[in-house]
Amino acid sequence: MPHIDSESRLIHDQGKRPVLPCPHCQVVAHLSVSAVPRFAELQACRPAQLGVVFRCDACLAPIFLRYSVRAYTPTRVELGPQFIEVERARERFDGTYLPEEVEMLFKEALTCFAAGAYNAFASMSRRTAQALFSDLGEAGKLKLFDSLNEVRELTALAPEIFAKIRSVLFGIASDPRPGIPLLGSHEAGVLLEVMKDLLYQTYVRKGRLEQAMRVRRFFYEEALNPARVSPLSSAG
Repeated sequence: MPHIDSESRLIHDQGKRPVLPCPHCQVVAHLSVSAVPRFAELQACRPAQLGVVFRCDACLAPIFLRYSVRAYTPTRVELGPQFIEVERARERFDGTYLPEEVEMLFKEALTCFAAGAYNAFASMSRRTAQALFSDLGEAGKLKLFDSLNEVRELTALAPEIFAKIRSVLFGIASDPRPGIPLLGSHEAGVLLEVMKDLLYQTYVRKGRLEQAMRVRRFFYEEALNPARVSPLSSAG
C-alpha cells in the first residue's frame, strides 16, 4: 500500500509510480511526485482524504490525485490502494462523419465520462443510441444489435456486463429492472469502448472509405485526361 512516511515522502509499493493518460497532453505517462502534505500537519488534523500533486513526465504539467487515508500510525500515514483523478484526460473521438445529432449527444456523453459521472454517461449513451436508431431505421437497429453480440464474442465480455450494456443501449423490455442500470467505473469504461466501436463501424469507417475512393477516382481520371485543368491548379 502507498504511504507517507515521517519525512513527508510518498512511498509507493515496490517503487511503482502511477501511470495515467495526462489530462493536459493526452500522453499515457508516469507521474512524479511534486508536492505532498506535511506529515506533522496530517497527524495533527487527521483528514479522511488527502491530495498529492504530481507532474506528468511527458509535459511536466501538474496533476492532482486524491487518496483515502486507511490509518494513522506514529511513523506513517497509510493510504488506500486506489486514487481519484481530480482532472481526467478527455476521451477523444473523431465525429467528422457522424450525423449532427449523434455527434452532439456523444460529445456530451464523453464530457460526462471525463467528469466521472458514469451514470450520466450511461443516460447520454442511451440518447446517442436512440439517435442512431432514428437515423438508421429498424434494419440498422437490428444490425447494431448483431454488432454488439459480435463485440461480446470478440472480447469474451462477462455476461453480467454485457447484459447491462445491452440494457443501456437497447432498453430490453424483458429486463427485470426497467430503465437504465447503474454502472461503475469499469462498466462505464467498457460501454465507452463499445460505443466508439459501434460509431466507428457505422459511420467513420464508411465515411473514410468513401472519401478515399473519391480521391482514388479523382487521380484515376486525372491520369486518363492529363490535359484537364485540375481544380487545385485553377484556384490561383
